[in-house]
Amino acid sequence: MENWIQYTGIAASVWIIMGIFVASLFYPNYSHSRQFCSELGAFGSPTQKLSPLINNYPLGVMFILYGYFITTTHATYLPTFFVGAMVIVHGLSTWICGFFPMDADPYTSKPSMSGHIHAWSGMVMLMSLIIAPSIIVFSTAYPLFIRLFSLVCIVGCLFFSYRLAIAFKAKTVPGIHQRFSYGFQILWLFGYSFFELG
Repeated sequence: MENWIQYTGIAASVWIIMGIFVASLFYPNYSHSRQFCSELGAFGSPTQKLSPLINNYPLGVMFILYGYFITTTHATYLPTFFVGAMVIVHGLSTWICGFFPMDADPYTSKPSMSGHIHAWSGMVMLMSLIIAPSIIVFSTAYPLFIRLFSLVCIVGCLFFSYRLAIAFKAKTVPGIHQRFSYGFQILWLFGYSFFELG
């Protein structure tokens, strides 16, 4: 069973790119630069039902399976065990974000309960894949190259998260910065998955 589960981290990293692209094809005039990824599944969007079916739910399964693989194969080493636990948390939060859509207007001053849950779950997603590589950065048991790689991914994620906040406030191109911010997290998962295979 572990023979294929160990590849789910890589699969998720590729799937998310393809899933967002495919969903956007069914959303007329969708803008990858101006709109959030979650707007594909927002209330009233043309892809409200489709997006979580091809993105959140299968991705959640892959994240959880990969986290399970990490926690079970490194159960005796707590730092790596908690890396796996954070990937599981990321998968669970991905499911929640799919089940509770964001509001149609991301700039609404009165978000719905679903919008609140979606936003908080999105924050947990963000933090889980900041904590996971941070554990590696500060763990001397890991080789220097994977620790430096993890650090670069954290810095990239935080920088573009900061740029995202500015773009969101200015109502310009938050979509670009969100994709780069999350992209660094997915890049980390992709690289770490290959490291584990070695």
